[in-house]
Amino acid sequence: MLESYIPILMMMVGAVAFAIINVIVSKILGPKKPNAEKLSTYESGVEPYGTAHSKFSVKYYMAAMLFIIFDIEIVFMYPWAVSFNSFSGAMLTYALIEMLVFIGLLLIGYFYMLRKGALKWN
Repeated sequence: MLESYIPILMMMVGAVAFAIINVIVSKILGPKKPNAEKLSTYESGVEPYGTAHSKFSVKYYMAAMLFIIFDIEIVFMYPWAVSFNSFSGAMLTYALIEMLVFIGLLLIGYFYMLRKGALKWN
């Protein structure tokens, strides 16, 4: 029973060893010529302003949740639509009911976002 986990354990040990060896080799062989320009903060070519701990608007998170809702919808609906032609009889009815329940749950999340004003950008 436990013998079947040995390859997984070997893979994990190999991955950790590979990561540690790469960090050590880059520390040894990497260039070490720091100057003011290299040590300065870089953010997409623009000088940073403000603090790194600035607060995001809640609407940002609401838009992210909305994206996740539609992303999950597509991830689950695409395989269902591809295999839809293979359904027949009672299986077809069951598949349609299941998809309607799924879409209904997603619509609940969507209407919650609308009610909270996630799509209103001031």
